[in-house]
Amino acid sequence: MNGRLVWKRFAESKYLYAMLLLPMVYFALFHYGPMFGVLIAFKDYNMFEGVWGSDWVGLRYFREFLQDPYFWRLVRNTVLLNLYLLCFYFPAPIVLALLLNELRRPRFKKVVQTISYLPHFLSTVVVCGMIVNLLSSEGLVNRIVVSLGGESVPFLMRADWFRTIYVSSEIWQGLGWGSIIYLAALTAVDPQLYESAKIDGANRWKQAVHITLPGIAPVVTIMFLLTLGNIMTVGYEKILLLYTGPTYETADVISTFVYRRGLLGSDFSFATAVGLFQSVIALAFIAAANRLARFAGSTSLW
Repeated sequence: MNGRLVWKRFAESKYLYAMLLLPMVYFALFHYGPMFGVLIAFKDYNMFEGVWGSDWVGLRYFREFLQDPYFWRLVRNTVLLNLYLLCFYFPAPIVLALLLNELRRPRFKKVVQTISYLPHFLSTVVVCGMIVNLLSSEGLVNRIVVSLGGESVPFLMRADWFRTIYVSSEIWQGLGWGSIIYLAALTAVDPQLYESAKIDGANRWKQAVHITLPGIAPVVTIMFLLTLGNIMTVGYEKILLLYTGPTYETADVISTFVYRRGLLGSDFSFATAVGLFQSVIALAFIAAANRLARFAGSTSLW
């Protein structure tokens, strides 16, 4: 009887399950299937002998990475960049969504949204090319500095400027696109709450603090937890296109190190071991943050 009931419900929702099938196949092929390759982190991988034919070396590559002279510099740069993104990039889309929510002219609101979304559709190569042209010694920024009586600054050759440039470009590129999910969350806030607040004499600031922010708090919490899961990972494409020898001190992160050592140096076992190390640390961070969120009585991932 239970089997018939299950089959009946499955038949009633067959189109929904059909829509679910494609994402399941995608994740199975491109996310869970490749996890088999994690084995080479514990082997001296030889592409001619294959995964099973290569010799086991245990934790050799993990120890090698931990003992690398650049290990602490790589970890420091990776964590600091992510902390700066967490402090400046993460709240920026929330602020934009709140500001857009306060606009009362639909046409102007659409124009602002469209302009803020455009940078997201630019490729990383194009964005980095724009940055290089703007910040070069003869670029627009230095021309403005010189016209105001200052001296030309080699921004891309100075290590102390790299993090500022990287974080600022990330905010500019992802600000509008990141606000979409918060704008969607704002539509779920009950309009009657605002009407009641107006009757009680609450101004727009108090409405935002006491109604809007609590209304989107669960979404903010979920996004914050997911962001913490990437605390040990930084997209290496933009860094590879922007960093130079003099900026290695602040620009070189784990991902770029793995790219040079693993792909350019063909040390695939070492690269896999470092990637697995990053994943384990990220899992620990997100599990701890999720536990704290549950302890505080807030929304959690599980």
